[in-house]
Amino acid sequence: MSATPNINTVATSKLPMPLWEFVCMVAALMALNAFAIDIMLPAMGVIADYYQVEGNQQQWLLYSYMIGFGVPQLFFGPITDRFGRKTLLQFCIGAYVVFAFLCMATTSFMLLLTVRFLQGIFASGIRVIAVSIVRDLTAGRAMARIMSLVMTVFMIIPIIAPAIGQGVMLIAGWKWMFGVLGVAGLIILLWVQVRLPETLEAENRQDLSAKKALNGFANVLMTRVTVGYMAASGVIFGALFAFIASAEQIFEDTFHVGDRFALWFAIIAGTLAVANFINSRVVEHYGMRRISHGVLIAFTILAILNYFVMSFAGEKLIYFIPLFAMTFGCFGMLGANFSAIAMEPQGKIAGTASALYGFATTTVASGFGYLVSSRFDGTVAPILLGFVGLGVLSISLVLITERGRLFELGEGKV
Repeated sequence: MSATPNINTVATSKLPMPLWEFVCMVAALMALNAFAIDIMLPAMGVIADYYQVEGNQQQWLLYSYMIGFGVPQLFFGPITDRFGRKTLLQFCIGAYVVFAFLCMATTSFMLLLTVRFLQGIFASGIRVIAVSIVRDLTAGRAMARIMSLVMTVFMIIPIIAPAIGQGVMLIAGWKWMFGVLGVAGLIILLWVQVRLPETLEAENRQDLSAKKALNGFANVLMTRVTVGYMAASGVIFGALFAFIASAEQIFEDTFHVGDRFALWFAIIAGTLAVANFINSRVVEHYGMRRISHGVLIAFTILAILNYFVMSFAGEKLIYFIPLFAMTFGCFGMLGANFSAIAMEPQGKIAGTASALYGFATTTVASGFGYLVSSRFDGTVAPILLGFVGLGVLSISLVLITERGRLFELGEGKV
C-alpha cells in the first residue's frame, strides 16, 4: 500500500471541526449576505408601492446594500490579519443583526436604503473573514474543493429565501422579512461562539498600520494572476447582480408569473447548487483553470443562444427557463474557481487579499450589474445582451491574464 496520504485527508486535517460542520458554518456565514438580498425579492414591488417609488428605482434595495458591502472590505482585511478572525467576526455578525432589526423601523425609502447600506458594511466583514478562515486552513485545489462544497450548501439560501420571504410577507408583512434576518444572525452568532476557535496563528499576524496595509494591497496588486481573475470575476458577476436586481420585474412584468415567482427563481438558483456540487467533485482532478475557462465560454454561448430564441420564438417562459437556468448555473463553476486561483499566491496575507478581492469584485460587479439591470424595459433583451457583453469582456480579461493560453494548469497545477 502507498504511504502517500489521501489528498482529502490532508485537505481536512487542519479543520477544527468535522468537514461537514465546517462547510455548513462557512456557508451559513456567507449566506447571511445572500439571505439579506434574496429574501426580499418577492416584496420589491410591494416595498416600492409602500414608499411610492417608481420604475427601476426599486433596484436600489439591492444596490444600496451592495455599495455598503464593497469598500469596507478593504479595512476589514488588514484588521482581521492583525487581530485575528473570531472576535471581529462576532462583532460584524452582531452589527448585522442590529441593522436587520432597524430596517423594520424605517419610515421612508431613503432611510431604509441608509440602514441597508450600513448592514452591508458589516456583512462585508463577515464575508472577508469567512474566506480568510478557509484560506487559513487550506490552499489550492483543496481550497477550491471546500469552497465549492461551501457554495453548494450556500446555494440553498437563494433557492429557499424568496419562498421564505413570500411566506413571511403573507403572514406578518414585508417588514418582518428583516426580522427573520436578525434571528438568523443571532443563531449563527451563537454557533460561532460555541464551535469556532481562532484560526489565525499568532506568528502569522500582520502589523496594523496604513503603510503596512498599503504595502499589503500593493503586493496583492502586483500579482498578475490575482489581479486578472479579480477583474474577470467582477465583470462576470455583474451579470449575476443584474439578474437578481431585475428578477422580480422580469418574472412579473415580462412573464406575469404572479405568486409563482419563488418557484421559478428557485429552479434557476438550483442550477447553481448543482454546478457547485459537480465542481467540488471534479475540480481536484481537472483543475480550476480548465473548468472555469470552459464554463465561461459556455456561459457566453448560452446567453447568445437565449437571446436569439427570445427574439425569434417570442418571450415565452417555456423557452426562457431551460436556457437561462443553464446559463445561470455557470456561475456555480466560476465563483469558487476564480476565487481560489486568485487567492492561491496570497497565503500570508489572506485577509488583505480576500478584502481586496471582495472589494474589487463587488464594486465592479455592482457597477456592471446596475448598468445592465437599469436598462430593463419590460423585455429580457437588455439582460441577455448584457450577459453576452460581460461574458466576452470576462473571457478577454482571462486571456490577457493567461497570456493568451486557456485551459492550462498554470503554476502550482491549479
